[in-house]
Amino acid sequence: MFSMLHSGVVHGVDARLIEIQCDVSGGLPTFNLVGLPEKEVSESRERIRSAIKNSGFNFPAGRITANLAPADLRKEGVGFDLPIAIGILLATEQVPRSEKRYLLLGELALNGEVRRVRGVLPIAMECGDQVDGLIVPADNAQEAGIATQKPVYPVRTLAEARQFLSGEIEIDPVSIDRKALDVERSPDFRHELAAVRGQLQAKRGVEIAAAGGHNLLMVGPPGSGKSLLARCMPELLPPLSFDEALEVTRIYSTTGLLERGEFLVWRRPFRAPHHTISYAGMVGGGHGIPGPGEISLAHHGVLFLDELPEFDRNVLETLRQPLEDRSILISRAGVSVRFPAAFTLVAAMNPCPCGFLGDPVQACTCSMNEIHRYRKRLSGPFLDRIDLCVEVPRVPEEDLFGARTSETSRDVHHRVVRAREAQWRRLGTAVDCHSNGQLDGDRLEAFCRASETGQQLLRRAMSRFALSARSITRIRRVARTVADLEGAECIEAEHIAEAIQLRTAGNAMTGF
Repeated sequence: MFSMLHSGVVHGVDARLIEIQCDVSGGLPTFNLVGLPEKEVSESRERIRSAIKNSGFNFPAGRITANLAPADLRKEGVGFDLPIAIGILLATEQVPRSEKRYLLLGELALNGEVRRVRGVLPIAMECGDQVDGLIVPADNAQEAGIATQKPVYPVRTLAEARQFLSGEIEIDPVSIDRKALDVERSPDFRHELAAVRGQLQAKRGVEIAAAGGHNLLMVGPPGSGKSLLARCMPELLPPLSFDEALEVTRIYSTTGLLERGEFLVWRRPFRAPHHTISYAGMVGGGHGIPGPGEISLAHHGVLFLDELPEFDRNVLETLRQPLEDRSILISRAGVSVRFPAAFTLVAAMNPCPCGFLGDPVQACTCSMNEIHRYRKRLSGPFLDRIDLCVEVPRVPEEDLFGARTSETSRDVHHRVVRAREAQWRRLGTAVDCHSNGQLDGDRLEAFCRASETGQQLLRRAMSRFALSARSITRIRRVARTVADLEGAECIEAEHIAEAIQLRTAGNAMTGF
């Protein structure tokens, strides 16, 4: 007997629907899986055999062939256990056939329990009108329900799935009001900007970076507050919209990083990989179908690289494309996958290997050759893609022990939100540009026009600091953000001056 039903597989952060075709015939007892299954899919034969027997059903003593179509697409993951088991039960008439088309996903334990799997959300988003409903593990039900209008039926065991398909029991579909979820949310400010003593210029740099989506580099000795400033930044950003939260959740669902009970990521991501991270860990890759890396996990959030020169140079150079294109294309033999990477880069570094170059209290112990080699770990083209560079010096004694006078994260957050709203109104319905940090081409010329005195100042700075065309573009973008923070329509000379100062502040310490 033959049966066919639907399932899905994750391909990058997208999904493809799969047909599960099962044939049970006479002959020597064998169980074959075909259709380019990876190892974890092939191992499902033993899980399925035990789950069927331990659930009280008969495992056929014949030739079983399960085909995963299309046969030229690699299949990986453990989500095929449940649909293949149901397909065998359909083919052996232990489950009556139905006119309804269901998409099934789930891993099977040896006792027949249905366990959660990764990638349910992108698969649910892909199903469209090709199925009438979804049958998924109970722990994945809300995740699937948020992504599709089709009814989602949660099951906990293989026996429960069989009873539902046979009409013996009814299962209430998961009900999620997407409109109720699409409401304005305020950050909880776990990291308070006012907790950072002093560092007014660095705080101003963080505010401008958040307001315009600009990449930021902080330079200073150990213990001056660079890491805490970076951790404050996601909470200064506007809350994720529903569509943005869905994009972020799709990535985290694909990688299996959604916490149990969590079905939508509402907080801006903050990723801080260690400097020993590999190329694949940063941009994506791995065995089989490439998976997303840290730059995609930071999508719509912040990627923080502490001790920037300590990262492998090849890893840093691979960031040049996503910093410009806001996506990354990974090509392997027979597989090409594009991952989203619309993140804001925040980096921190010491001014020298020992960290105390220019420090008024502790003397630097590095030789000039050591300092030169340290700085040369960062290439000019990479640094050219960073919009802002601020110095974060040692905190003076009067700031460290005096009363707190700094603005709170909530105050800065409100200014950042107003500046972002001005940018959204200016950009209108553009889908490929959401902040000043992304302005280019015609939009740059239309929205970043400076006054006559501002233009003259920009020309003098280009000659004085030997700025490249890319640097001038980034200065104009930053100046537009400074003007937005002040509510100004036109970019004036003082806006250009602050943008130049924040662009060139690190020249003496980094060669920026």
